Amino acid sequence: MKLVIVSGLSGAGKTVALREYEDLGFYCIDNLPLDLVGPLSLRAAKNPRYERVALGIDARASSREIARFPKYLGKLRARGLEPFVLFLTAADDAILRRYGDTRRKHPLTGSSLSLAEAIQRERTLLEPVAALADVTLDTTGLNLHELRELIRARVPESRHGKLALVLLSFGYRNGVPDGADFVFDARCLPNPHWVPALRDLDGREAAVVEYLEKDESVRRMTSDLTAFLEQWLPRFQAQDRAYVTVAMGCTGGRHRSVYLAERLAAAFRGRYDPVVVRHQELA
Repeated sequence: MKLVIVSGLSGAGKTVALREYEDLGFYCIDNLPLDLVGPLSLRAAKNPRYERVALGIDARASSREIARFPKYLGKLRARGLEPFVLFLTAADDAILRRYGDTRRKHPLTGSSLSLAEAIQRERTLLEPVAALADVTLDTTGLNLHELRELIRARVPESRHGKLALVLLSFGYRNGVPDGADFVFDARCLPNPHWVPALRDLDGREAAVVEYLEKDESVRRMTSDLTAFLEQWLPRFQAQDRAYVTVAMGCTGGRHRSVYLAERLAAAFRGRYDPVVVRHQELA
């Protein structure tokens, strides 16, 4: 039995993830009581229908069940299963915006609890699950297509022989993102932030590109990173690796790191499938 447990904050994309797993041939069950996961795994041994299962676990489960999640996971592993735990998260403002767009009710809101308070309570409630996640995806800046591609990239048998390349820009002042395979520091490059006319622009805009490309160090770093990835990405692909995440950081995450992510995407688009570009600080 191949078991995937999909969890995360309400509004972070768990339903989209489960639908993608269903499209990939998984038998999907949302909000299954954790007490029933063990009996389901035993039934799977006798029924090929349950050979590939994706379970949705979230704040609708009881606090007692969620607190005992590490024990449930331990029991499954004792039976020879190796569940893959995917946890989806997003920034508070993104979740608030999504609930505002859909007008849905958060599972923890009530007469005495606002939506913002419910989001914080849910973060605390799901900590036992988040702490054991094999992969944590921050969906703040992702659209539906990008989220589906990233889910598909994490199911190796659906992408045999293919390699998804994720290029991520970020700002060091907000911390290094989780889950990156390579992290490159662009803070040694000239900073457009100190040019008043460029400060409010980002690394995708022509004036910033022109400013950066005048500098030899920028051209050299772009060339070196391209050569490095040209050398090593095929090695990952030869090992049937499903995806590689390359993160570029600068101080604020608006200029230099964005520029590098876009230049690398242009260099590798069409050579890997897909090439996903995410700008964490521009979401």
